[in-house]
Amino acid sequence: MKALIIVDVQSDFLPGGALAVPEGDQVIPVINQLSSDFDLVFTSQDWHPPNHCSFAASHPNGKIGDRILIDGQEQILWPVHCVQKTYGAELAAALHPKVISGGVRIGKGTDERVDSYSCFFDNHRRHETGLKQLLRRYGVDDLTIVGLATDYCVKATVLDACELGFQVAVYEKACRAVNLSPGDGARALAAMREAGVKIV
Repeated sequence: MKALIIVDVQSDFLPGGALAVPEGDQVIPVINQLSSDFDLVFTSQDWHPPNHCSFAASHPNGKIGDRILIDGQEQILWPVHCVQKTYGAELAAALHPKVISGGVRIGKGTDERVDSYSCFFDNHRRHETGLKQLLRRYGVDDLTIVGLATDYCVKATVLDACELGFQVAVYEKACRAVNLSPGDGARALAAMREAGVKIV
């Protein structure tokens, strides 16, 4: 069975949001059209507590873009974004209602002490989100993954899905990259291809 996973298409990642992904809003009409081809649709949301470790504001002298170590794991510091129960954490209002109501939402980044790019695991790989179990329960073996951002949460989700044995495709027009460093998005797509992912 096939399923669509929509990664983090949330208000804070759209133009004008706290951590806007360039052209992030342009994925929405593509996803809306694509979603009608799937009976199962899963959406993920960054769902951070207010003092999450990924926020520069949570660290003395922390600056956006800094890279620090937390429990031996590199962490990029970001603006405060996608805080639980705030507008910025909500799924984009323009997503087609079927996408929002016809599937399951997966919260990630809920532990203040560890970030979670992947929809499957936290960045330390100590805890799972429950997505893998849901997919197995529904008999899903074929995933199409779209959303924001190509070079972080989409990439991490895709590579974990491959490692877990799913067949994976990425619909490139329905993804956008942060490109904190120029070319990050292209490098992420190359890494996914190398892992055996079909880039559509």
